[in-house]
Amino acid sequence: MSVSQSPPEPRRSRRPAPAAYSYGAGRVPQKLAPTDRPLSLRQQRPDNDDHARKRRSTSLRLAPAAALYGHFGLYDRCRKTNRDLRQAEGTSTAMAEGEEAPPLPPSCWEKDLEEALEEGGCDLETVRNIIQGRPLPADLRAKVWKIALNVVGKGDSLASWDGCLDLPEQSIIHKDCQELIDQLSVPEEEKSVLLLDIESVITFYCKSRNVKYSSCLVWIHLLKPLVHLHIPRSDLYNCFYAIMNKYIPRDCFQKGRPFHLFRLLLQYHEPELCSFLDTKKMTPDSYALNWLGSLFSYYCSAEVTQAIWDGYLQQADPFFIYFLMLIILVNAKDVILAQESDSREEMIRFLETSPASLDIEDIEDLFSLAQYYCSKTPASFRKNNHSLFGSSLLGLKDDDTDLSQALCLAVSVSEILQANQQQGEGVRFFVVDCRPAEQYNAGHLSTAFHLDSDLMLQNPSEFAQSVKSLLEAQKQSIESGSIAGGENLCFMGSGREEEDMYMNMVLAHFLQKNKEYVSIAKGGFMALQQHLADINVEGPENGYGHWIASTSGSRSSINSVDGDSPNGSSDGKGVKSLVNKMTVALKTKSVNVKEKVISFIENTSTPVDRHVSSSDRLGKPYRGVKPVFSIGDEEEYDTDEIDSSSMSDDDRKEVVNIHTWINKPDVKHHFPCNEVKENGHMFPSHLLVTATHMYCLREIPSRRGLAYIQSRQALNSVVKITSKKKHPELITFKYGNSGTAGIEILAVERYLIPNAGDATKAIKQQIMKVLDALEN
Repeated sequence: MSVSQSPPEPRRSRRPAPAAYSYGAGRVPQKLAPTDRPLSLRQQRPDNDDHARKRRSTSLRLAPAAALYGHFGLYDRCRKTNRDLRQAEGTSTAMAEGEEAPPLPPSCWEKDLEEALEEGGCDLETVRNIIQGRPLPADLRAKVWKIALNVVGKGDSLASWDGCLDLPEQSIIHKDCQELIDQLSVPEEEKSVLLLDIESVITFYCKSRNVKYSSCLVWIHLLKPLVHLHIPRSDLYNCFYAIMNKYIPRDCFQKGRPFHLFRLLLQYHEPELCSFLDTKKMTPDSYALNWLGSLFSYYCSAEVTQAIWDGYLQQADPFFIYFLMLIILVNAKDVILAQESDSREEMIRFLETSPASLDIEDIEDLFSLAQYYCSKTPASFRKNNHSLFGSSLLGLKDDDTDLSQALCLAVSVSEILQANQQQGEGVRFFVVDCRPAEQYNAGHLSTAFHLDSDLMLQNPSEFAQSVKSLLEAQKQSIESGSIAGGENLCFMGSGREEEDMYMNMVLAHFLQKNKEYVSIAKGGFMALQQHLADINVEGPENGYGHWIASTSGSRSSINSVDGDSPNGSSDGKGVKSLVNKMTVALKTKSVNVKEKVISFIENTSTPVDRHVSSSDRLGKPYRGVKPVFSIGDEEEYDTDEIDSSSMSDDDRKEVVNIHTWINKPDVKHHFPCNEVKENGHMFPSHLLVTATHMYCLREIPSRRGLAYIQSRQALNSVVKITSKKKHPELITFKYGNSGTAGIEILAVERYLIPNAGDATKAIKQQIMKVLDALEN
């Protein structure tokens, strides 16, 4: 099991997880010191001797506890912090020789989990709240996985099948199934029954999905961890089908779209490593095909695979596999770069088999680090590629963008606008407008820095100075907390391919310099204009007009075409945005350009009023503006509103138990209702109001007592509550931002609520409590 020359470190005893760590939390674990990016997750450089070279060029099968801490080494800071946590919990593994570990406290949480599972009707969120990232008990794993895969209560899909094993490739299926059985520790008397079950599952799946089986399809290995659950054939098929449908991406084959996406993610976080692999012509599909196609079950032991799946299925996020893959690759960075003289085939084999060295003790750190990288990645990574996963019907709407030709990760303009309004943690963008000067002057994003891409060829020295000033401006804007600041360097062009040729050259220049966190605004300035026009329900001068600025101080119309003269009238104040000032300074070609840039950043202009964070508001931003809450006629807005179904903050609908949610201690109000879509369709639903959020649970007709979480909205994002004069029970909630410049609508939801007056009164009172708390 090990080829490490050093003795294995003692295994850590099972312990409760730290309260700060939980699967699906969507934040950087505290133990990773979120104020700093990890130094690296790399292996130690091997000794320059033949033995070490042979070892690293074949596999990374290491001593159990040394897999991530030693050669597969986590950096010392994470190692020390984990040790401190364990000591604080009284379960330190650094025991003196001969000293016995203290007895573990009673596993109350395991008893709670068992009781919740026995009662039935348990949903994934309840399970997650009980487990909190701890190792899952083996005897409860089957029930938890079935809940996570949403197959509880599903019927026997094979009941109506005739059982004929007669596919043209049946002999190959039988051979592969037999080899799979031989890899499992199964009693001899059970092998024949299990072989028939596995072959039936694969055969029926191929027949029902019209899939031609071949041995290169490694998803047969998905059955390995499922077989260890000892579940009936019907559940075995339902779990396998659910995993294939939700967690195995479409086009998971050589040169497939999922691997082009992974390369963009690697380039975003580790451009140096990505560039090195590109020069070796080592594309992700050459080494990660079996990682993604089998969710690591192809190389990892059954015990390790189950531990990975425990966390992965609780995440309920199919994209999280990309970050687990990223950590494994980044960990091997130093060894990869040191193997420059090795052949391509040797390096591919080294990478391909690297997950085999993972040990059960490494999984907690693997997930913690994956969570960190996930928190540093734009949400557009998921939203722009959501059709990679799910049913084939969603695949019909797939984005036709050729990811193999993409220069870098694309970010939607809506995410750029939303990210630069929020404070605190999260991905922030430093936008670089690369359009020609005349287009930028006519109208631009008010927080954008201008870098004329034409200078790269026309005046290289001035371009170099501008780049230097740009990077310094980015650094200072982050340090000063400017709304224009962000680690992510996001380039924006016009959106027209023929005009963005120079911008692509500029972008490539930064990538060649191995600049981290480089992205491109999808659709360019045209997409920005269109987005603002689509959601601008209050008119350009009262809504999103402040997002578009010009160097003359006048506000450009959001409907104008870049390069045209702005249609908006001057606001009379001549207030320029922070970054607008910086680019003006650059255009003056002053001798002290750098000093001017820094001074502009330190003396930021007045921020846009928002009520997301109390620190962002001056005085009382709701005074002197339109009423935030009004119960009146709303027909004037009907044609302009956006449907919140496209703006949901939870693209993957989670199934929950309605009774459990209604009786949660933090739920203050519950209102049965019907969700009303713009096409008139109504869905029986439940509105739940907590101290800070409002949830919509949409009932599932085929599953009594269960519902989808259709919507999660923060109460401080409600800017209007309106009703129809003719139908007072039809209530519309509008979410967005409110300030002196007007109301910015980001999402709209409609509900038919009995006793709507009582409901809106209760919701309004709760909203006012939230706003008062923010002000105080």
